[in-house]
Amino acid sequence: MAHDRRTFLKRSGVALSAVALPACAPDGGSAGGDTPSARIDGTLLRAVGDLVLPAELGESGRAGAVAAFERWAEAYDPVPELNHGYGTSEIRYGPADPVPGWQAQLQALDLEAEHRFGAPFTELEAEPRMAILRRHVDALEGDALPSPLRASHVAVALLAHWAASPGATDLCYGVRIQPQTCRGLGGSADEPVGLS
Repeated sequence: MAHDRRTFLKRSGVALSAVALPACAPDGGSAGGDTPSARIDGTLLRAVGDLVLPAELGESGRAGAVAAFERWAEAYDPVPELNHGYGTSEIRYGPADPVPGWQAQLQALDLEAEHRFGAPFTELEAEPRMAILRRHVDALEGDALPSPLRASHVAVALLAHWAASPGATDLCYGVRIQPQTCRGLGGSADEPVGLS
């Protein structure tokens, strides 16, 4: 199937709206809903992040990506009203809160580690942790990451959230582009500076 710009924009519009929070938003971009989201076990999530996030990020970069994912998930307002397209009055709504399901998936990783190896998931070496994770993560369909909200597993959601971040774009191109951030016009004609 041929992919064109219109197809790409249709597919990525919801994903970008779900993860693109302007860096200059007064409250940090939180959804501000009345219903508090469930919490994710940060220790288990960091152990998963060490496996699925690029090694080029380094330990502090992976920790930052996991922390950003946790903040985003905590601020998610379940079943939000989505922007509707030009010329239509149909109101669409986003998905329910995925955090309880993601927490159950993290607990399943920990339970399997205890049953198979007699130790928590976080205390295992990388190889047995990856073996457990592979058993739990469904194969990705297609050639693109889904929206974090539509991911079948928390590991895929974490990777998809990071991949849509300004830092991922910068790492991909090797220069500081910083998309989805508020920038002034000063210096806009200059070439982006390299990552150091």
